[in-house]
Amino acid sequence: MGNFRPTPPCDLETGPHKARPPPPPSPHFHPPAPKSWFSWLVPLIFAANIAMFVYTMYYNDCPAHGNKDDCLFHKYLGRLSFQPFKENALLGPSSNTLLKLGGLEKKLVVEGGEGWRLLSCMWLHVGVVHLAANMLSLLFIGIRLEQEFGFVRIGVLYLLAGFGGSLLSALHAKSTVSVGASGALFGLLGAMLSELLTNWTIYANKCAALFSLVIIIAINLAVGFLPGVDNSAHIGGFISGFLLGFILLVRPQFGYVSRRYIPPGYEIKRKPKHKCYQYLYGITALVLLILGYAYGSYELFTGQKMFSLPV
Repeated sequence: MGNFRPTPPCDLETGPHKARPPPPPSPHFHPPAPKSWFSWLVPLIFAANIAMFVYTMYYNDCPAHGNKDDCLFHKYLGRLSFQPFKENALLGPSSNTLLKLGGLEKKLVVEGGEGWRLLSCMWLHVGVVHLAANMLSLLFIGIRLEQEFGFVRIGVLYLLAGFGGSLLSALHAKSTVSVGASGALFGLLGAMLSELLTNWTIYANKCAALFSLVIIIAINLAVGFLPGVDNSAHIGGFISGFLLGFILLVRPQFGYVSRRYIPPGYEIKRKPKHKCYQYLYGITALVLLILGYAYGSYELFTGQKMFSLPV
C-alpha cells in the first residue's frame, strides 16, 4: 500500500486552517508640521519707526532754528538735515525735539502726569545710527518669532517688554531724554531664552542653542555699558521679555498628538499637552511680572519704596 498523508482539518467556508498572522503594530500618529505664520506686524513696526524718524527730522527743521550752514547735509536734505555733529553724533534731531514728540523724561511722567511717554518713547530714535542698529535687530529677531508664534503674541510681547524697559529707565533716569526701541528688542531676546527653556523637550541640539543664545544676549547687554547708552531700558526690557516668554511662547511637549489628528475608532495613550514644569514656569512668571510692574509703577509715581530693608 502507498503512503497515506492525513489532510489538515477543513472548514467548509474558510478551507484548511492556517496559522494566524501576528497582529499589526500599534499605529503611530504624528501631527502635521506647524504652519508658518505670515509676518506682517514686524515689518509694520519697522515701517512705523522709519516713518516716525522722518517726521521727527521734518519737525526738527534744523535750518529754521539756527545757522543752516551748521546743519549736517543741509545742501542735500534741506529741512530734514541733521543737528550739528557736536550736538548729536548719531545723526539725528535735537533733544528738545525728542522731548516734544514723546521722549521719556521722569519729571514730565511723574509731575506732569504724562505716563503715555512710557510707550511713546519706543517709537523715537536719537539718530540714523541708533535707528539702523535697532531696526536690523528687529528684522533679524522679530520676523522669525512672528512666523513661529503669530502676530498677537509677538505684538503683546513687544509692547509689554518695551513698557518694562521704559519703567526701569524712568526709575533710574538722569537728566537726559531717553528714547528708542531697545527695551522692546531686548524683550524679544529675553523671550527667546525663556522659550528655549520652557520648550526644552522639542529641541535637538539643546546645549548648542542655549550657548549661542546666551553669547548673543551677553554681547548685547555689554554694549549697554558704553557711555551714553541707557542700559536700564535694556535690562528692564530683557527681564520683562524673559518672564513673558514663559507665558506667551509655550509649545506642546515633544510627542504630544492632538485628538483631532487621531482617526475615529482608535484609542491610544496620549501625552498631556504640556509638562508640569511649563505650567509652573508660566504661573511663576505671571506673578513676578505683575508684582514687578506694580512695584515699579508705585515707586515711580509716589517716589516711595514699597518695601524698605532695615539697616
